[in-house]
Amino acid sequence: MSAKRNEPASIGMAFLRSPVGVDPFYSEVIAGMEDVLHPRGMRVLMQTVPTVPDELTAYRRWAASGTVAGVVVSDLTVDDPRGAVLAELGLPHVTLGEPVDAAGGAVVRVDNYTTTVHAVEELVRLGHRAIGRVSGPERLVHTQARAVAFADAMATAGGTSSTAIGDYSGPSGAAAILQLLDRPQPPTAVIVDNDVMAVAGLEAVKARGMSVPDDLSIVAWDDSTLCRLATPPLSAMSHDVRDLGGLAATTLLAVIDGGEPQDVTAPLSVFIQRGSTAAPRVDASVSRGSSAYP
Repeated sequence: MSAKRNEPASIGMAFLRSPVGVDPFYSEVIAGMEDVLHPRGMRVLMQTVPTVPDELTAYRRWAASGTVAGVVVSDLTVDDPRGAVLAELGLPHVTLGEPVDAAGGAVVRVDNYTTTVHAVEELVRLGHRAIGRVSGPERLVHTQARAVAFADAMATAGGTSSTAIGDYSGPSGAAAILQLLDRPQPPTAVIVDNDVMAVAGLEAVKARGMSVPDDLSIVAWDDSTLCRLATPPLSAMSHDVRDLGGLAATTLLAVIDGGEPQDVTAPLSVFIQRGSTAAPRVDASVSRGSSAYP
């Protein structure tokens, strides 16, 4: 199927500048979008911006110039203004996440709560009761959903929990895991909010002279090549991110073609166990040592 005559040939997606550039997660999302858009003769127009106001300026420019047929919104924040601005501009949009108000746009829901509970349950099944979490930025709605789920799941398990905050970059993940290990009650397992932080955290733990998974089990959020090539390979909460991108594009194209905005739910993530998770070693005490990470 070719693009309609006079139809803009792009779907817009803007990202706030990040210490890791475009997160590998979103590289896969974009690839999945392009799988769907290519047969229409369309593509993804990606732009990085320093702030949310700059992102809104990009939307206004796209609307004024007719550059894009629609927009994909991601990384929702509390009181996120983007959906309302897109509705005011008359730009069809789809939101990846769980917006309180979709502002007339379509939604592809990603259930962060259930996935977090499942991750905790898998570690509890292995015998862990002291579990830590390395989170992404607190301003993000999905970070907050995961925080609530983590607290609920740990309360159900009757264990001890701890959290350190990262920014999705490798150095922040390494520092956060070491911060958790330096606490009076260090965890025997840690759930990390993205693959980049998880891989860096794994290397930081090994650099301290500790063993993964004997001294610490690590679970990454979102499976990736980075997880599979790590030593040991990282266990992960996995869903098909490329398919998620395809679902977002399909849902948005339906609106562009004149359909009513739909609210659909992406498939739940599944736990993929690899070499970074095992039962806690009963006779092991967590090493301290220097928290410096080379």
